[in-house]
Amino acid sequence: MAQHSNQHQVKAKKHLGQHFLNDEAVAQKIADTLSLNGYNNVLEIGPGMGVLTKYLLKKDITTYVIEIDTESVEYLKANYLNLAPRIIEKDFLKYDLNQVFKGEPLAIIGNFPYNISSQIVFKALEMRHQIPEFSGMFQKEVAQRICSKEGSKVYGILSVLTQAFYNAEYLFTVPPNVFNPPPKVDSGVLRLSRKENYTLPCDEKLFFRVVKMAFQQRRKTIRNSLKTLNLSDNLKANSIFGKRPEQLSVPEFLELTQLIEADL
Repeated sequence: MAQHSNQHQVKAKKHLGQHFLNDEAVAQKIADTLSLNGYNNVLEIGPGMGVLTKYLLKKDITTYVIEIDTESVEYLKANYLNLAPRIIEKDFLKYDLNQVFKGEPLAIIGNFPYNISSQIVFKALEMRHQIPEFSGMFQKEVAQRICSKEGSKVYGILSVLTQAFYNAEYLFTVPPNVFNPPPKVDSGVLRLSRKENYTLPCDEKLFFRVVKMAFQQRRKTIRNSLKTLNLSDNLKANSIFGKRPEQLSVPEFLELTQLIEADL
């Protein structure tokens, strides 16, 4: 594709958290994080000027993009004619993807806007039955948090909820100088691969609630952070209740939820 003169470039908008990647090798590397197994569609969130999109379009898969920025949409329509019918001009967080995908599986990928990256993961978790694979670029500390294990200072709600359903791998770090404008921090690329034929051994809503309550007071023991559940003294005597949330592995959080479920 021809190089475009600068006056046609999309201007990065601060309120959308836009930092355009301008390193082709990094874009190619991110596109290559997908295994392409078990789905025919991939949805890129926030494609901007298509630096990652063009590498996805070369793959044996149907690429869709979702973009809220009108200027970026105009740019993509003008420069990627074959993509035009699969540009969804919507807000990913508010849009019902099944208007397009009708329940079919899809992978998610993107250089995610930092200001909404955690919410993107939470929405993907809600739709996990349709999302076998998810990869993309986050602010480095968010990518590390999603992939971190118990005992780590950054281990938290995102780590536990994501790793309950997906195997999370931190793949590589991307420095600020490959973006325009450069962000103030490093970025990190991760890949989530859904655990196959996996169902939670406990009530899902309760699991989410227990994890969120525990980490909202992460300095306290589980016994104290879950006070409002009014659990029996007998249950609270279990040694798991003497731990702090960052000490509990994902299987232990599931076990904790099962214990609470039996007690309620």
